[in-house]
Amino acid sequence: MGPRAAMWRNLLGLRQISQRTISTASRRPFENRVPEKQKLFQEDNGIPVHLKGGLMDALLYKATMGLAVFGTAYVVYELLVASMPKKQK
Repeated sequence: MGPRAAMWRNLLGLRQISQRTISTASRRPFENRVPEKQKLFQEDNGIPVHLKGGLMDALLYKATMGLAVFGTAYVVYELLVASMPKKQK
C-alpha cells in the first residue's frame, strides 16, 4: 500500500467521522413561530413595519435617528470650520 492509498483511507475515515458527528448532534426542538410573526407584521394597525417589533425596535430606531442627526450636524460643523481661513499671527 502506497502513500496515496493511506491518504485516501484517512480522508474517507475523516469523512465518516464528520458525517457521524453532524448527523448525531443533539438538536433542540424549536417552536415554529413564523405564523404568529406573520400575523403580527401583516396586521393593519397604522404602526410602521420597522416599529412593529415592540420596544426594542423603537429604541433602535430612536438611537439610529439620533446618531444620524448628530453625525450630519457634526459633518456640517466640520465643513464650516474647514471652509474658514486660518488667522495669521
